[in-house]
Amino acid sequence: MVELEGKVAIVTGGARGIGAATVEALCAEGAFVFVADVLDEGETFAKQLASQGKRARFVKLDVTDESRWTEVVDDIVREFGHLDILVNNAGIGSMEDVEQESRAGWDKVIAVNQMGVWLGMKHAAPAMRASGGGSIVNVSSIFGAVGGFGGSVAYHATKGAIRLMTKNAAIRYAKEGIRVNSMHPGFIDTPMIAAIKGTPLEKTIEEKTPMGRLGTSKEIGDVIAFLCGPRASYMTGSEVYVDGGWTAA
Repeated sequence: MVELEGKVAIVTGGARGIGAATVEALCAEGAFVFVADVLDEGETFAKQLASQGKRARFVKLDVTDESRWTEVVDDIVREFGHLDILVNNAGIGSMEDVEQESRAGWDKVIAVNQMGVWLGMKHAAPAMRASGGGSIVNVSSIFGAVGGFGGSVAYHATKGAIRLMTKNAAIRYAKEGIRVNSMHPGFIDTPMIAAIKGTPLEKTIEEKTPMGRLGTSKEIGDVIAFLCGPRASYMTGSEVYVDGGWTAA
């Protein structure tokens, strides 16, 4: 039995990696999923899913563009009458440490990773309220809770911000039927870490991960789909770690 039949979802950064796996997991549970991305490959992906009988559609969305958020949410509500699920997954990386990071680099990471999540919640929540509730999952990281290797200062800052924005929003919307939880992946085999594949850093990461391997996008997408569904009905403000034991060590 599918758990999300009749639900309408937006997944930002849905063209590939964790976003694409989340789209597939939500579709498998019966949701109509909007693959929201700046990458045009999202359109090919959505069409591929549709050809398999899944309900998916591409929508071009720069998560830093508030006017575009307004258009996307309004269009969905106009067509379907409701919006039930938002997965704020879009994000970019940065390797620079405190001294290496530039103002331009800092601003770019903050805009996509942090402001994009806020804008998503800001515009999705009223639509969810109007339709009786919903579920928001904000994709943070293990680096939203631990210091990592001392680099990627902007990335860490945004992922930590997502963790607390999630808790704040969870309290704000708890009595309105809108659940807000954060997902904290460990090191996942996605295009974002392609540059370290086959390097000593990858070996170090695997050695430091108690399970001894990178995670898969599907392992994250499946848990996000659970958080969006009825079996997670008493979960809000939770931070869920899917990290092979990294934060337990």
